[in-house]
Amino acid sequence: MLSFFMKLGFIGTGNITSDVITGICRSNLKFKQILISPRNKNKAKKLEKKFKKVKIAKNNQDVVNKSDWIFVGVLPKVANQILPHLHFRQNQTVISFVATLNLSNLKKKIKSKVNLVRAIPMPPISLGLGPIVMCPPNAKVKNFFNKVGTSIEIKNEKLSNNFWAISGTMAAFYETLKNLSDWLVKKKTNRRKAQEYVTSLYFALAGLALENSDKNMKKFVSDSQTPGGLNWQGVNQLRKAGYYKLLQSSLNNLLKRLNKS
Repeated sequence: MLSFFMKLGFIGTGNITSDVITGICRSNLKFKQILISPRNKNKAKKLEKKFKKVKIAKNNQDVVNKSDWIFVGVLPKVANQILPHLHFRQNQTVISFVATLNLSNLKKKIKSKVNLVRAIPMPPISLGLGPIVMCPPNAKVKNFFNKVGTSIEIKNEKLSNNFWAISGTMAAFYETLKNLSDWLVKKKTNRRKAQEYVTSLYFALAGLALENSDKNMKKFVSDSQTPGGLNWQGVNQLRKAGYYKLLQSSLNNLLKRLNKS
């Protein structure tokens, strides 16, 4: 069970850290304080102003010293620079959001014997939505993330890299939404209405698939088209153009990068 007196610390105050903190503060999680590093002053001040339990620390070591759990949300290059110089207490829980730093390298950099977990939170966590893949399994961390999303535990780190690769398609997804919206705007549709329609449509389609995620996605592809219909034409044109093969190729390249980390 998570303690009401638990103090959470965040090293790095970028977008994903802001999203996670927002999700935590909007959830029913009980905690004493969130301490954040002053690295990005503007974002740090906004978070402190927005949530009464968020406080800005003096520096990264101050975050480590005053926290029970420490979340690391910085770029790989920055993590390589700062982690070896921080002094962690034994049995502290450290949760890394750094995609291209595996557990072995993290342990070498942190040095102290901590409870180390890699996790993949995504921006919708700010709304209490979305999956959080974590490796290795940790009951307390799983329970924590289940309060702000849906935890998915992966025992094998190499297997977890497949999920990191999928997370690397987020920008491509938003680029798709942008292209669809832009197309409607070019056809004289108001941008707000265009974006509302496109985002609502894809949100609803994803929701339907999620409700039936025990079924093979093949069924949705089949059920959403009729021979000679608009969806039949659309998906087959993209197939012939190699769109989905390029998507698979992109994933394979992302995975290669992750496996080298």
